[in-house]
Amino acid sequence: MAALKFVRSVWESFRCNSGLEPLLLDNLRISAAQPGKVKFELEIQKQHSNRLGTLHGGTIASLVDLGGSLALASNGLYATGVSTDLNVTYLKAGKIGDLLRAEVICDKLGKNLAFTTSSFFSSKGELIARGSHTKYVALAWKDPNNQIEQMEPEGKAKSE
Repeated sequence: MAALKFVRSVWESFRCNSGLEPLLLDNLRISAAQPGKVKFELEIQKQHSNRLGTLHGGTIASLVDLGGSLALASNGLYATGVSTDLNVTYLKAGKIGDLLRAEVICDKLGKNLAFTTSSFFSSKGELIARGSHTKYVALAWKDPNNQIEQMEPEGKAKSE
């Protein structure tokens, strides 16, 4: 539960301090979080669509970016670094009114770089898109708002 509460607080910081996220993704709902993994949902609305009425690729790219940040937050990082690489593979069109479900995993969190992967599903369970995201995190480790120790599994020593 600590990870979910912390990830939601980081999301709230994005909503309060960013220009893009509150405009584009304000209806995003984080449904689950554990160290290294986050799930969230977004009802696809007009502002998420292209002129054909389907989910805009830029919306998915923004979700890969944000999702990667939230996956890092699930490990206790409040400052989540800066993007160095982002890739999206679009597999199927999402439509206005659909509920988009996402699962993002932190594959590796190192001293300098972090790597995440995202999967996006329709409400029917169909894979809509996949993404990968690399972030530079060296400076993020120094943020005083981090809660890294609180996210470590019980019994794990700091030196491990």
